[in-house]
Amino acid sequence: MQEPTNDMVLNLLQETFNDRILKTEVVRNQLQIEVIGTHVYELIKFLKDDERCDFSYLVDIGGVDFLKNGDGPERFGVIYILQNMNNYLRIIIRTYISEEDLEIDSLTPLYLAANWAEREVYDMFGISFKGHPDLRRILMPDDYEGHPLRKDYPLQGRGERENFSRYEYYEPSKV
Repeated sequence: MQEPTNDMVLNLLQETFNDRILKTEVVRNQLQIEVIGTHVYELIKFLKDDERCDFSYLVDIGGVDFLKNGDGPERFGVIYILQNMNNYLRIIIRTYISEEDLEIDSLTPLYLAANWAEREVYDMFGISFKGHPDLRRILMPDDYEGHPLRKDYPLQGRGERENFSRYEYYEPSKV
């Protein structure tokens, strides 16, 4: 079986998902695909399950807030990085989500590693992952209001810093 290349994977994706792919490019020898959000799950499932691609490793999932800079067609983006463990070929998949509909399908049925990564994105950006088995905060307290990596989050926080003494946890004189 021939090991996948960027050109081969791109051709397979264009044959199968042509009308659902918004943009493709190769940057630093990594194929980057922008896809319509409602089709991310099926595209990633194809990349994982099709033996010609074999992207069996989920490297990471991240969120992006495009507020005010207009880099994306919607306010929020979700980025997935997959890797083929046989030849270490990587692919980056981007999709966009509107502020009104902050939900996308969870990848936990495909990759167990998606569990915590999706929880981080949920916690920091407020993007929900439909079908996630345990979608709750992972970094912030359960009763915390807001999502700290959103660009409209106040730079000084929402007053929580003023509630703590500067030396409450660390006093250089006691070290």
